[in-house]
Amino acid sequence: MGFGKSLELFFVNGKPDQIVTARMFGWTGHVLKAPRTQIVAALQRAEAQHVGLYILLGHKDQIRTAYIGQAETLAKRIGDHVAAKDWWETAILITTVANDFHRAHVTFLESLLIEKARTAKAVVLENGTGGTTTKLSEAAVASMMEFLDTLDVVLPALGVDVLTDKAAALPPQQSAAAPALTLVNRKHGIEAHARLLEGAFVVLHGSQARGSWEAKTAAPGAYEALREKRVSDGVLQPAGASATFAKDYKFDSPSAAAAVCHGRTANGRLDWKHDASGLTYAAWEVKETAS
Repeated sequence: MGFGKSLELFFVNGKPDQIVTARMFGWTGHVLKAPRTQIVAALQRAEAQHVGLYILLGHKDQIRTAYIGQAETLAKRIGDHVAAKDWWETAILITTVANDFHRAHVTFLESLLIEKARTAKAVVLENGTGGTTTKLSEAAVASMMEFLDTLDVVLPALGVDVLTDKAAALPPQQSAAAPALTLVNRKHGIEAHARLLEGAFVVLHGSQARGSWEAKTAAPGAYEALREKRVSDGVLQPAGASATFAKDYKFDSPSAAAAVCHGRTANGRLDWKHDASGLTYAAWEVKETAS
């Protein structure tokens, strides 16, 4: 059984949508998240002068995109990206409190972060390569892997999911115990199954979806882009009028899952039904919270 962890978030301007820093008790790392509109102030902070890594997040052609890099002076490197890249909206700076990273450390971590992000497929990476490999001592490798393990906790707490593999298979014992839900679209002969697991809405391997998106507007929306991304990365495999989930996939909400299955925008809180009670997801949720 794992131990709980304590994360300290500091909202620099007293507002959650502006600059926020994150530290964890006993961890040497420091993470800063800043919207592009606040980047000038963020780069004036002491930690922006440190050696470290960074993640740029935004949208290109309505597709979530990220760029992962490292620098000996983060402020200078991100300043270069202000001039060269116009698509990113958020910057995440990853450093140590005492500025005790050196170049080999961040080069090693950069390669691992890029590999994890490519595996997770939560975003499209703009990086052209997989990062530069470097050799570290056995002790240094152990320290960097421990740093990365903690980063896997800190980044999602900040709403940064680029390293999270949403298509990871669920352990059978956990999946069987989680609340089960079903979505049925009789018009198109579709049936999909999902589980609620550790705060994620997971559509299960073998579930069905429509074979294409029901386009009603000229400009694609976020859910249509999400569906196309799941097709391109092999999670959703179309075959004529229907498509099949090739693996379990973790959605951020029941509505996102319902939209991908229906091939159109949808209210997942009404369309998903709790298997045991027959109630809509919304009604079941109200019942559970009232009991």
